[in-house]
Amino acid sequence: MSDVKDTKILPPGGAEDQKEAVPDQLPVLPTRGAVIYPYLVVPLFVGRPRSIEALEAAMKEGNRIALLAQRNVGVDDPGPEDLYSVGTIGEIVQTLPLPDGTIRVTIEGASRIRVLEYVRSDSFLRARIEPVPDVEQPGIETEALVRNVTGQFERLINLGKNIPAEALESARRMSDPGRLADLVAYYAQIAVEVKQQILEAASHRERLEILAAVLNREIEILEVERKISSRVKQELEESQKEFYLREKMKAIQHELGERDDRTSEIEELRTRIKEAKMPEEVEERALKEVDRLERMPPASPEVVVVRTYLDWLIAMPWEKRSEEKLDIVEAERILHEDHYGLKKIKERVLEFLAVRKLNKDIKGPILCFIGPPGVGKTSIGRSIARATGRSFVRISLGGVRDEGEIRGHRRTYVGALPGRIVQGLKTAATRNPVFMMDEVDKIGVDFRGDPASALLEVLDPEQNNAFSDHYLEVPLDLSEVMFITTGNLMDPIPPALKDRMEIIEFPGYIEEEKVKIAQLFLVPKQLKNHGLQAKQLRFTEAGLRTIIREYTREAGVRNLEREIASICRKVAKGIAQEKVKAARVTVKSVRNYLGPPRFRFGIAEKEDEIGVATGLGWTEFGGDILAIEVTLMKGKGSLQLTGHLGDVMQESGKAAFSYARSRAADLDIDPDFYRVTDVHIHVPAGQIPKDGPSAGITMATALISALTGRPVHRNVAMTGEVTLRGKVLPVGGIKEKVLAAHRAGIKTIVLPEDNRKDLEEIPSNVKEDLKFRFADTMDEVLKVALDERRKREVTFDTRPQEQDAEATPAAQVSQPGGAVH
Repeated sequence: MSDVKDTKILPPGGAEDQKEAVPDQLPVLPTRGAVIYPYLVVPLFVGRPRSIEALEAAMKEGNRIALLAQRNVGVDDPGPEDLYSVGTIGEIVQTLPLPDGTIRVTIEGASRIRVLEYVRSDSFLRARIEPVPDVEQPGIETEALVRNVTGQFERLINLGKNIPAEALESARRMSDPGRLADLVAYYAQIAVEVKQQILEAASHRERLEILAAVLNREIEILEVERKISSRVKQELEESQKEFYLREKMKAIQHELGERDDRTSEIEELRTRIKEAKMPEEVEERALKEVDRLERMPPASPEVVVVRTYLDWLIAMPWEKRSEEKLDIVEAERILHEDHYGLKKIKERVLEFLAVRKLNKDIKGPILCFIGPPGVGKTSIGRSIARATGRSFVRISLGGVRDEGEIRGHRRTYVGALPGRIVQGLKTAATRNPVFMMDEVDKIGVDFRGDPASALLEVLDPEQNNAFSDHYLEVPLDLSEVMFITTGNLMDPIPPALKDRMEIIEFPGYIEEEKVKIAQLFLVPKQLKNHGLQAKQLRFTEAGLRTIIREYTREAGVRNLEREIASICRKVAKGIAQEKVKAARVTVKSVRNYLGPPRFRFGIAEKEDEIGVATGLGWTEFGGDILAIEVTLMKGKGSLQLTGHLGDVMQESGKAAFSYARSRAADLDIDPDFYRVTDVHIHVPAGQIPKDGPSAGITMATALISALTGRPVHRNVAMTGEVTLRGKVLPVGGIKEKVLAAHRAGIKTIVLPEDNRKDLEEIPSNVKEDLKFRFADTMDEVLKVALDERRKREVTFDTRPQEQDAEATPAAQVSQPGGAVH
């Protein structure tokens, strides 16, 4: 960096008399943010290691160095492409090492040069250079430019530009046009790119023309700045004058008994506060803020803050309530009208209304709906509000990471606002709305706080009667609010928050329910949205079942609604083009509208196979079936588990492997199979993460099938945890898993004995289509799952192996994918 305070200007002719011939090569010193001109003595501070080495090399080679400006000041280690090609030869006059390791060097500009090419040395840049001729163009025009630039330079200084006075004196005495342009350009505090443009200009006249244009723009900017400053000063004086006159006017109006607009506004605020029927302590706080507002100058920025705060306090529904409907029969009719199924949720709402009818002082329930997407969690909230006659408010907590989103921000922050709870109450305009908070399981945590912890007070019936928002800073009663939260998963919800809510799980819809929902709700809605009449488009029940089975695979009905909407669009297009008058969606015509089937409906596997067993899994979207494959290869007894499996699921695979080894003799397996056989267990759909212990008995069944050569029945699915002793332990998600098996066409399901009680939640029509087998041990599972009639002999080669170079099948048995006929 250059220090302009210590810059010296050489007298005219002082340097040219001593100018030496330009050498062929010179070390290069990059200058950051500065362009050095000839005939100026400039101090530079050199601190980069490569620059210091270039400076030391120049001092050994005649004290001359090439000074080139950087194109980008942010580059710490500039290369040839980072430097301008035209620069200045600098004569090193003096160097002074500083304590921080940098060197203060005084350099005298000698002449302009152009870089021909760079010759890279070990650590710094060296360049071949040639002189740039200085073209003189004497004449009247040049003289006029000299006077113009000198005058502009003086005007620039007079307008307040921070330029040393001696620079102006030197400019006035300067007779050489080129040196004048260099001097003014150096001190004018203009952009480096413009300074470089002046350095590269070939003639004196061109430099002066560039400089005159730049100085003229700088002068215009400074004059505008001076006008703005003058206007601000004048407005400030006028504001002070206005304040004085207004205060004087207030005194006169007080004597005359008159009121101004501001006084009327203050009185209106007091009236609105009284009408809001706030609690005593809140009203006292509000009136104190009004008194503060009255004493403030009108131009004070605090006026807006206080006025906004008062507006929020007045807008709160302190005593406004919705008139509740306590007619249980009517509420039940509304719930059934809006939603099909969801028996447990409807019963809970009706129970609340019944208790509310008997006891008016009961606090609002805090419910948490957990279930896969598309099963009606959010929409049931609107129905609850309609059935109870309350206002409905919905906020989404997905991705919220700031505690202030719940509790608000304190008024000390610029642009502070209350949290979403207070904003929701203002929107509802009543103190007893149905308040739904979606995606409670997707709240984040970062340095701005934990929103889930802030919800603890909101969702605690013992605390929320005095909820405190950071913005309002007054107690707010939320005890009459009916809070409903929703989420897809229960695990991400913190235990303390989960403990404050009544969890109601939403299961996935079975096929029968989806058909009814489509007939009663989805089809009429989409016909209306697409301007179609019922006689123009009719969906048969068989057609809807085909859409559900072959074009959707979900726990809810969102994708089903999309497919129905797609058919409606195509029919609407045909009617608009007068190609068809009416359409009927049947099993055969579905493909014409939606294309080939996307999912295979029916049995999980087409044929009985060895080493492949069908398991049941639970996902956030509901239940699903998964095929677990086992293959055997010649090896040294290693076990490999693949398919994006979590730690718990991998441990289940190891437990199944150990169980098979420990029971080898009982299961008619060669006890030494593990010495010469590698086992690979794979769960397809590797892009989907999988975890949990419920696949334990499925892995053990598939493994024993591969080791014994007995195929697994294709229409049998199972779920359960396996122990090393072969015990079958209970697992969760039974209802979702059974529904998934029913959708896939499974006929027999093997469940742990301790899960027998969970069959009460299974719809009766599903239980009629399925056979359930309950097992306490793996022996009972294998008895149901394996086909003893088609056993194929499996032999293992236990002879010593010189090397295991190839992974060839170690047992003569069909591998996964090979059917057993």
